[in-house]
Amino acid sequence: MSIQEITSADFEEVVLKSTKPVLVDFNATWCGPCRMLKPTLEQVAAERPDVTVVGIDVDDNSDLAGEYGVFSIPCLVLFKDGMEADRSVGLVPKEAVLDLLG
Repeated sequence: MSIQEITSADFEEVVLKSTKPVLVDFNATWCGPCRMLKPTLEQVAAERPDVTVVGIDVDDNSDLAGEYGVFSIPCLVLFKDGMEADRSVGLVPKEAVLDLLG
């Protein structure tokens, strides 16, 4: 699987109602560390079919960023059963992303 880009309109259906864990990457196109993290997230998405990986542009979806307290990007938020289970802020190595997933 690859990273699915979603918007505020898709968020409830794709993230909150998902039956499997969802890793949400809050990012922006102008953010260098976000661009550096994307290949790692694509690897994780390919290797972990048990987790859905989605991306959300904070500039286009500032309502979601505000609702979930995203003040620094990249910000990875893991959702399980519609609730935030864990989060990581900043550029992290693949091992840290995998640790976040448990």
